[in-house]
Amino acid sequence: IYMKVLYENVQVATFVERPNRFVVHLELQGQIIVAHLPNPGRMWELLFVGVKMYVVHHPKEGAKTQYRVIGIERDGVPIMLDTNYCNDMAEYMIEEQLIPGWEEWRVVRREYTVGHSRFDLLLTNDKEERFLLEVKSCTLFGDQGAMFPDAVTERGRKHLLHLQELQQEGYRTGILFLVQWERALWFSPDFHTDLEFTKTFIEVAPQLDWKAMALQWTSDFNRPKVVRECLYNDGAVRREAEDRGDYLMVLQVEEPVTVTIGSKGDMHFTPGYYIYVGSAKANLEKRIERHKRKRKQKHWHLDYLRSVSTVVAALPIRSSSDLECELAKAMKEISVDEVKGFGCSDCHCTSHLFKMDANPIHDERFMIEVVEHFRMNRLNEAILDFQK
Repeated sequence: IYMKVLYENVQVATFVERPNRFVVHLELQGQIIVAHLPNPGRMWELLFVGVKMYVVHHPKEGAKTQYRVIGIERDGVPIMLDTNYCNDMAEYMIEEQLIPGWEEWRVVRREYTVGHSRFDLLLTNDKEERFLLEVKSCTLFGDQGAMFPDAVTERGRKHLLHLQELQQEGYRTGILFLVQWERALWFSPDFHTDLEFTKTFIEVAPQLDWKAMALQWTSDFNRPKVVRECLYNDGAVRREAEDRGDYLMVLQVEEPVTVTIGSKGDMHFTPGYYIYVGSAKANLEKRIERHKRKRKQKHWHLDYLRSVSTVVAALPIRSSSDLECELAKAMKEISVDEVKGFGCSDCHCTSHLFKMDANPIHDERFMIEVVEHFRMNRLNEAILDFQK
């Protein structure tokens, strides 16, 4: 199979903002354009102001967007974002026998329905066995690792369970994760973002024929080069994927305000974004949910600040190690200020509350040096030490 040319005339624009999941505003040749983003993923780790994006002119009568985003650049590397062509990529890789261990299979049908689920591809081999395959695009990665999903997916979890059921009914079933990052060496379900999906994945993965393949793209996004199969370390994932660890609460204070913080007395907060570093040795999810609520009995320093602020984001960092003070140190380095003595009465840190002037979710240092580092990059050694 010769994979058809996916795009004509790819143009380079720069990212300005993302008003909703499927729309971005970009600057193209000095003009601000509105473009369709065919990827509903959160993509916080990719979408920074001024980053290079690849678009094609996609005019449709009466449509709000006349352009479609197909890719983005990270560290000088083009990343495919257009999920419309995932099945084309997968079919090309299977037919060209580019996936180790799957050389005997060929694609018979796309969008194949069994029961209440529709699967991306139906494969067969010379023995006429049937292989149901789900194809997922993975755009969440660190310097050496990749994780899926980047947002909670109950539908994805149910798909895993259905694949397991069909396996027991005599089908061969599997998943192909298309990791759109040529530097990815390892893959893991994203237990920070979706613990339920991860627990289900840990349970069913041994029964499925699944692979995570790292792909390399050129800026014309013609066809991918298959770089490697990513390593999966089941032991490391099981160790980390528990409901415990640390978290970052991002809060916004809109007006200057003075708050009485328990026995600490009055503290003054100027408008801006405040990032609180906390930890929970168990029930991390419940702790975060409690912090999100405004009405509650005040117990922690954060409870008092929460009553005069809005939650922008809550970022769990699940871990078998206690990273709280390391996180505070990393936050101190990138923040404009710290609130002395806040939230750190049981350690030697000067503060666990830090201030930034702009929303940290759109700040590259916050998302890469803190969130990505603690969620993914610090795991590189532990995961790669393990041999399959």
